Amino acid sequence: MLTVFNYVWNYYLNLMLTKNHYLTLLCAVFMLSLNTIAQSDQPTDGKAIKYRRSSLHLILSESDNFPMKDTVIASYRKAPFPDKYNNHAIDVNSFVPSEYLLTDAERDSLGIKQAGAGADLAADLTMGISDPLADDMPFMLQKFMKDKKVAHKMVANWFMRNPEDGSFDMSMIAERGSYNASELDVNMAKGSARGLASIADAGVELIQNTFVVVNRLNFISNEVPARIIRDAAKLGAAKMPGLAGELASTAADVAYEKAKEGYSVFATSYLFQLEWNDSTEAVFYNDYWVNKGDANGAARAEAFFNNDLFKMKYIGSEKSKALVTFSLKQQRSEIEYIEEATVRAVDNVYGKLQKAYEVFKPKVPLLTGEPITAKIGMKEGLEGGEKFEVLEQTVDLATGETKYVRVGTITVDKKKIWDNRYVAGTTPPPAAVEATAEVAPVEGAPAEGAEAATAEDTDKKKKGNEEEASSDPNLDRTYFKGGKNLYAGMLIRQIK
Repeated sequence: MLTVFNYVWNYYLNLMLTKNHYLTLLCAVFMLSLNTIAQSDQPTDGKAIKYRRSSLHLILSESDNFPMKDTVIASYRKAPFPDKYNNHAIDVNSFVPSEYLLTDAERDSLGIKQAGAGADLAADLTMGISDPLADDMPFMLQKFMKDKKVAHKMVANWFMRNPEDGSFDMSMIAERGSYNASELDVNMAKGSARGLASIADAGVELIQNTFVVVNRLNFISNEVPARIIRDAAKLGAAKMPGLAGELASTAADVAYEKAKEGYSVFATSYLFQLEWNDSTEAVFYNDYWVNKGDANGAARAEAFFNNDLFKMKYIGSEKSKALVTFSLKQQRSEIEYIEEATVRAVDNVYGKLQKAYEVFKPKVPLLTGEPITAKIGMKEGLEGGEKFEVLEQTVDLATGETKYVRVGTITVDKKKIWDNRYVAGTTPPPAAVEATAEVAPVEGAPAEGAEAATAEDTDKKKKGNEEEASSDPNLDRTYFKGGKNLYAGMLIRQIK
């Protein structure tokens, strides 16, 4: 019971911090760079910058029951796709946990404790704040992905597999990597050294950076944890002598009245990456590749899905929550409030995944070099002062491989951050239009790179920072300080 109380108490403190109401009273009781064809900082209408993004597919865990479930799920489905990634959609879109529960034998072999041990009471008291499947979930998802052949389907999607004859082509690789599609197809057939180098480069640059995120959502009334903490605080107050006890009891009632308002949307996201390396690539091309009209095409096509070559690797998970409160000053419906909170909770957890896991950090092109701007903002978790490295994309003439060279660092201007967070009932910000100058990699430049450090995300509410940062509601980009000789198209990546 003490563990349950501590869990709810910690949640309640976080809630009070978020709402900033009467916390001190309760405490008394009881977080490319690329060279342009024409190096211009003045965007022109028409075409967006072409650069190599990571690719992403989203899956929703839909079986959990919670209040306003239909509204929350509909809000999730209405949310814009994360614009810093290519949409690598396949036909596996939902996950039902009850179909992939771990057996006792599986749990023993994995060395994890019994699911739900000591968590049922907590789940009842907090209406789902605690998750009895939390420890099992990564392993359940791996079972699910193996059963549904998610990795195989992600690879098939990359190579535009024809379901009728199993043949592949390079059109998506060419489009997303700015390669010549016909040249790639010819090089695949001939096996030329230069062609294979381009194909290997595509594997490292594109296929290796393929991800799946599984999202779980929950929605609870804030009254439940608020009541639990109030009752516990009043029990403590009853043991205090005289006036002290009365003041403590009154403080608990006041804090409860403030904290019980509204709801909270919770989002938990699990990140997986497609395993793709030299050996996987070699086996795929040698054993499973099918050209149109191949004599052995039927056998290879059948073998493609009947192997364990392709796998999804679990990277990690993050959690986020958003508060839903209602204001009489704004003419908005309850559904719009819930929609906005749901989308922001999901966007926030994507931002936390990007900060926590190096492989998932997106590269973003500069929109202009003077002043230094980019289409990234509060939705991605910017608060001011974050540090980004500026990268120049180069091609090694000897190997044909793409490399990234750090050419400088820049810092987010705290007073000029774009508020691109989702607002229900409005058109989403045009974040996908990130720049308008077309760019190309530099051939023959030094093939050196720099490692980026993992950013620490404290997930603290910093309302003052947001107010100061959004001084101009008309901002459509974020401004940076500190760089020299930069121009549109250079890629940036957060390092601190």
